[in-house]
Amino acid sequence: MLAELSAPKLAGGLKAPHYRCEPNGVGALQTLEKILKKYEETVMNKTDSTRPTRRSAILSAAALGAPIALMSAVNQPAEAQTRTEPTEPAKTFVLVHGAYGGGYVWKYVAARLRAKGHRVFTPTLTGLADRSHLMSKDIRLATHITDVVNVIKWEDLRNVTLVGHSYGGWPVSGVPEQVEDAIGSIVFLDAFLPSDGQKGLDLNSPKSRAAVLEAISRGDVSRPPTPSTSKGMSAADRDWLLAKATPQPIGVSLDPIKLTGARERVARKSYIRARNFPNPNFDSFYDTAKTAGWDVFDLPSGHNVQVEMPDQLTDILLKQSA
Repeated sequence: MLAELSAPKLAGGLKAPHYRCEPNGVGALQTLEKILKKYEETVMNKTDSTRPTRRSAILSAAALGAPIALMSAVNQPAEAQTRTEPTEPAKTFVLVHGAYGGGYVWKYVAARLRAKGHRVFTPTLTGLADRSHLMSKDIRLATHITDVVNVIKWEDLRNVTLVGHSYGGWPVSGVPEQVEDAIGSIVFLDAFLPSDGQKGLDLNSPKSRAAVLEAISRGDVSRPPTPSTSKGMSAADRDWLLAKATPQPIGVSLDPIKLTGARERVARKSYIRARNFPNPNFDSFYDTAKTAGWDVFDLPSGHNVQVEMPDQLTDILLKQSA
C-alpha cells in the first residue's frame, strides 16, 4: 500500500515535489529527507531579495507539519495503530456483604476484578455501613433482597455472577426468585444456604441467636456488631473491619424466606468454605452443595476470605463466573 505525500507551498513561492512512499520506516524517512533537502537547496540558491524571511521560513516549517505528521502516523508499527482488545469479554459481578459490613469489605477483590476489565457492583444493604442512617424496625429480609434486585434491574445487568458472603447468602438466595434470567452464576462464600421457609433465627449461631432475642426483649431494632477477624489478617485490616462495622438490623432474622427453586435453576452454582472458621452450619451447607453437584472449594482462611485471601478468591470467582 502506497502513501501519497504532497508538501504545501513553501516560503518564497517554492513548492515541494509530490512524493509517494511505502508505509514503512525507511521509505517514510527517505521521503522526508528528499523534501527537506530540496527545500534547503532551493532556498540557498535564492537571491537576498527572494530568499524567505525568518518569519516566512517558520510558517513554511509549520506548513510542513501536515505531511510530517502523516508520515509519522504511517511510520507507526501495526500494533501501535490498532487498539488492543481484551482477550476475554468483560464479565459482571454483584458482590453482597455479610452482617455488620458494607460494600467496602469487597475493596480488595473488586479492585482486582476491575483491573482485569470486569464490571463490579458492591451494594451496601439498607441500614448498614454507608446506609446505617437508614436503620429502622421496618428493615426486613425482603428489604435486603430488594436492595440487590434493584441494582440488577436499574443497571440493566445480564449474565451476572452473584456472590453472597456469610449473611449475604440470605438475600442472594432470594434474588433469583425475582430476576432469575439475569443470573448466570451464583457463589456462596462461607455463607448461609437457607431452604424454603427457614428464617435467620433458625440458623443463627447460639451467640447470634441470643443477641437477636436480647435486642427484641429490649425493644431494639438492631444488635451490636461482632465482625469476624482472624490471625491471617494484617493488623491494619483487623482494625479496619472493627472500625467500620455497624449494627445488624434484627428484622432480617425474623422472616421466613420464600424459595421456589430459582436458585437451583441458576446454571452455575458454587460454595466456598473458609476452613479456618469453625461453623457447623457452614460445614453442613458445603456438604449439601457438594451432594447437589455444585462446585465446591476449600480455602485455608478465616471467615472474611475477601480480606484475607483476595487473590485466591478472585481466581475462583473468575473461574466460576458466568
